[in-house]
Amino acid sequence: MNFQNATLPQGAELAGSTPVMDEHTIAPGILANHMAPKGKCGFLVVMEGACQFVWEDDPQNPLDCDPQHPVVIFPERFHHVEITGPVRLKVEFYSLPLALDGFDDDALRPGDPFI
Repeated sequence: MNFQNATLPQGAELAGSTPVMDEHTIAPGILANHMAPKGKCGFLVVMEGACQFVWEDDPQNPLDCDPQHPVVIFPERFHHVEITGPVRLKVEFYSLPLALDGFDDDALRPGDPFI
């Protein structure tokens, strides 16, 4: 299994969440290539079952996600979720502190609102 084992950045504040979804009701955009914008982080939480999380720049190494192994979705990196069987999940959204070391202040942002 390939688990992420990352934690949300210090100072991240919960800003919202998707409804709980399953393999039949998951929002199509989650299954497509997209990214979290600058200053926002996602947190993929699986309540039941499992799925895979794929960084578009590293598609050969999908992350396994289950109730014990959520995935931190860092900003400005394209990704998608793959459904591998029965699952119940949600995505929580977090606002990040204004200054975060290691991120490119000049990076492009997606045009659509995050929440």
